Amino acid sequence: MAKVFVSELVLRDGHQSLIATRMRTDDMLPICSKLDAIGFWSLEAWGGATFDACVRFLKEDPWQRLAKLRKALPNSRIQMLLRGQNLLGYRHYSDDVVQAFVQKSADNGVDVFRIFDAMNDMRNLRTSIEAVKKVGKHAEGAISYTTSPVHDIAHFVTLAKELESMGCDTIAIKDMAGLLTPQHTSELVKAIRAAVNLPIHLHSHATSGLSAMCFLKGIEAGAAIIDTCNSSFGEGASHTSTESLVAALKGTEYDTGLDLAALQEITAYFREVRKKYWQFESSFTGVDTRVLVNQVPGGMISNLSNQLKEQGALARIDEVLNEIPRVREDLGYPPLVTPTSQIVGTQAVLNVVTGTRYKSITNEVKNYLLGQYGKPPAPVNEAVKQQAVGDAAVINCRPADLLKPEMAKLAIEAERFAKSEEDVLTYAMFPDIGQTYLQERNAGSLVPETLLEKNSEHSQGARYAPSEFKVTLHGETFHINVTGSGHAGEEQRPYFVSIDGIAEEVIVETLSEIEISGDGSSTGSKKKVSANASSNRPRPTHAGHVTTSMPGTIVAVKVNAGDKVKAGDGVLVIEAMKMENEIQAATSGTVVAVHVVKGDAVTPDEALLEIQPE
Repeated sequence: MAKVFVSELVLRDGHQSLIATRMRTDDMLPICSKLDAIGFWSLEAWGGATFDACVRFLKEDPWQRLAKLRKALPNSRIQMLLRGQNLLGYRHYSDDVVQAFVQKSADNGVDVFRIFDAMNDMRNLRTSIEAVKKVGKHAEGAISYTTSPVHDIAHFVTLAKELESMGCDTIAIKDMAGLLTPQHTSELVKAIRAAVNLPIHLHSHATSGLSAMCFLKGIEAGAAIIDTCNSSFGEGASHTSTESLVAALKGTEYDTGLDLAALQEITAYFREVRKKYWQFESSFTGVDTRVLVNQVPGGMISNLSNQLKEQGALARIDEVLNEIPRVREDLGYPPLVTPTSQIVGTQAVLNVVTGTRYKSITNEVKNYLLGQYGKPPAPVNEAVKQQAVGDAAVINCRPADLLKPEMAKLAIEAERFAKSEEDVLTYAMFPDIGQTYLQERNAGSLVPETLLEKNSEHSQGARYAPSEFKVTLHGETFHINVTGSGHAGEEQRPYFVSIDGIAEEVIVETLSEIEISGDGSSTGSKKKVSANASSNRPRPTHAGHVTTSMPGTIVAVKVNAGDKVKAGDGVLVIEAMKMENEIQAATSGTVVAVHVVKGDAVTPDEALLEIQPE
């Protein structure tokens, strides 16, 4: 019998870490029989970002993926990652939604539920753990590992004891950023083993280059299960390669008993599959020791680089990486894992891009400071809290205690397009994109995002440039919507565009000029083209013009023409970088014009509404 057991992550965390969770079910199923025959302790195949990616990008039903994998893996435990009271969304759900989600996940094939909370607030795990035990499945309580002045071994031991008292079957040390060191891993595993009677499951990303050494020391200290990823999707921001650990432990008292030759067949398959997804490859595939200082997980670094690229500020990523630890300290040292990684990271980007710390504060940061995500590990910065939420009351109870049952209400809202309880839960996780997905599915109009062909032939697109058009480049077609531009006449002019729904900023530098006649023909090369590709919104010229600090989408208009507002009042809500930001009035007065509606794409160079100052 194997002395150390292995959980394989290639079907979930591996491709989530390296190709933005884009692997499709059709590329998983052909290799399942070989994965099933290996003898892993579990195969992690669901949860995390897979649900979101299926609905948002792949246009797949995540529940059908799970059911298909269950059928294709009859001899394996299927494991999922569940964010406690957040489930797979980005807010807390009522207890009846949590219970329904766990029930349907078990019905469709999940055997092992790894349950964690970004704040390590054990109150946010209880309902999920109880629901898993009720359906007779394996509950693995996870401790989100991080380092800070308040995160010492005694703190983590206390969490482990609480998880055991809740009825967990195993305890996972979830090192999502690769912060563990070999010595600290040994000390932590020994301390938890001495305090509880449950098997310990080690999870550590390879970002810092230390995970393999940490696993060896953890195994020697008594860890029973380790997380690894097939080398085709291993290392870097992902995990230590399965084959490497199997080879390292072979012939020792910790021998996994897994067949290295059989693993190589799986590796060969996934290496070919990965080539299809070249366009989603992360730039951070190697060792990045910066994580040991800024604690930013590899996946988060990739996300931040994309966010900054959308803002035309990729060159400022080092500033953001330096700002993240400061924001984290201001918020009481939360571990950087979904959703707190997005909350801290987005606020750090705003602090850098706007030029003033906390000039713009996301709604998620405000909700965090109000206690709506749970209790921070350490006291928060009172000055930041005052600036964000003033004297508003902070809740002290479990956040979900304030939520009324939701399932019946959600079912009514979704009855026009939901055909099952699973559909209702899809809508619950992501109301907007979930509804769109279900409606398109019902209409038979689902179209997954395009997988681009590498090195395809160049083909010339159209020569004219309206504000919304399609461009065919290298054999691929891109839908482009020009949402705004800088001032005409500038030698270097910024254009804000949306490319297949992704916000981008491009800089156009004039190298030569042509004159365009009334019929569109070229008449010479002396004058500039007169064009304004932005919307009809006016340019901001005074304090009453309300603008955004970055491109995004309007999700709420809070005022109407004729309304009286005071400086600091929230007038709009914009979604940028997957987080909502409230835009406030800079002056008191009367709203005389509103130039946006919900759903509009907006840019910093536009007046979104106008206030007539008092």
